[in-house]
Amino acid sequence: MSQHRDAQYYMDLENKYGAHNYHPLPVVLQRGERVYLWDVEGKKYFDFLSAYSAVNQGHVHPRIVQAMVEQAQKLTLTSRAFYNDQLGPYEKYITEYFGYDRVLPMNSGVEAGETAVKLARRWGYDVKGIPADEAKVIFVTGNFWGRTLGAISSSTDPSSKASFGPYMPGYLIIPYNDLAALEEAVQDPTVCAFMVEPIQGEAGVIVPDEGYLAKAKALCAQHNVLMIADEIQTGIARTGKRLCSDYDAIKPDIVTLGKALSGGLMPVSAVLTSDEVMLTIHPGEHGSTFGGNPLACAVAREALQVVEDEKLAENAFTLGQILRDELKAINSPIITDIRGKGLLNAIDIDTHEESNMAWEVCLKLRDNGLLAKPTHGNKIRFAPPLVMTEEELDACIDIIAKTLKHFS
Repeated sequence: MSQHRDAQYYMDLENKYGAHNYHPLPVVLQRGERVYLWDVEGKKYFDFLSAYSAVNQGHVHPRIVQAMVEQAQKLTLTSRAFYNDQLGPYEKYITEYFGYDRVLPMNSGVEAGETAVKLARRWGYDVKGIPADEAKVIFVTGNFWGRTLGAISSSTDPSSKASFGPYMPGYLIIPYNDLAALEEAVQDPTVCAFMVEPIQGEAGVIVPDEGYLAKAKALCAQHNVLMIADEIQTGIARTGKRLCSDYDAIKPDIVTLGKALSGGLMPVSAVLTSDEVMLTIHPGEHGSTFGGNPLACAVAREALQVVEDEKLAENAFTLGQILRDELKAINSPIITDIRGKGLLNAIDIDTHEESNMAWEVCLKLRDNGLLAKPTHGNKIRFAPPLVMTEEELDACIDIIAKTLKHFS
């Protein structure tokens, strides 16, 4: 039946029966493969969003799908009421892969963030000796780690936060990329953690000063404060390293991962940390029905192995440099900034506050065969799957140049 329906039919269904909590680009997708997507009318596109970095390994990667199918035919869920034969091997694999003692598996990225905050608070009470119910966590302006009540309590974005209060207590918010503000905040002996994105994705790929993370980690260590690196969008090879933190040669005390941890096949997230932090949580104090399920474990192991086998970090590093150089060479008068690391990039469109030019640019990119989406008004993320070839990237750059010329 679906092949006889046009795009408007599906958009009307969503508009009539779904919550109006998203504003999608008007294209109805039906199929994906590697770096390509097809809509219900058969038109082919380059994917330049990668489901916000959830499909780093490309759409429906055959190895990850195969791992999923094989495990789905054997056992998908038991809950953590029992042991299963996939969780232990996965825990060993991922902790050795990223160099941490222990992992706590969850489902969504925001659950990983909530878990990290809970772990930090418990560590603050049990290890640092913070008085009961006084622990504070430092966040930064422009942060985004989800839309639970816990996450929006740290937000500075009115569209995420306004009219959902009351908010979570114990949160301090300082400017991003401001070491002086961090140095002042960590003086408070009730601060247990500093949670930060190495590059702010949702805010528009905001890249901090070189060395910011390393200096922030040193300040945290000096004042016995845990550094939580939110690598849910920047991790798993997206920025040209396994973790974006690797650029600063640091090991955060806690790392949160999600998105590409399953290659886009299902919600899988993880929190990695040390024995000292993780073992403050005891049976019954944190968990999830689906967290650590056999299906997720099998899928995540294969998703990470694909990143390694196909050298996706190295490819992201190389192609990202080419993309930024070529975008600069286009020299479009409507672009005011080009920034990023690896294949997590953004451009700023020169526009007035009320203008929809970035949206119009994305509509024109769609018409020309490339899918991207604006964020925060005038910013457009360019983040294709990491399996892209240089030839495919060249074709994408041609589409972008053609589109920008239309607006010049």
